[in-house]
Amino acid sequence: QVQLVESGGGLVQAGGSLRLACAASGRTFSNNAMGWFRQAPGKEREFVTAINWSGSTFVADSVKGRFTISRDNLKNTVYLQMNSLKPEDTAVYYCAARPTAWLSTNNYDYSYWGQGTQVTVSS
Repeated sequence: QVQLVESGGGLVQAGGSLRLACAASGRTFSNNAMGWFRQAPGKEREFVTAINWSGSTFVADSVKGRFTISRDNLKNTVYLQMNSLKPEDTAVYYCAARPTAWLSTNNYDYSYWGQGTQVTVSS
């Protein structure tokens, strides 16, 4: 059974940093694109960033220059380093995996999802 488990969320003041981790089990995702999405209350789930099998990344404009995605294929884990956090970054953050190696910003292209981790940024 495939599982994605996020960790690292919490409460942080504006300007602070958090590092999220997404640990995969049940199969290896080293050849798959992985992504991070977020959903704030009353809003649709939105793309944050993604990384493909070779390490190429794509980042949403709203977080560009502040968030960085990385992966450790030996640990089957993907990370999201979030710096200079703003109150508008408050959301539940989800890790997701595609069944292919290629990047996508569309959540419908991702087959596996974690349960989400709450990130709250206070002003």
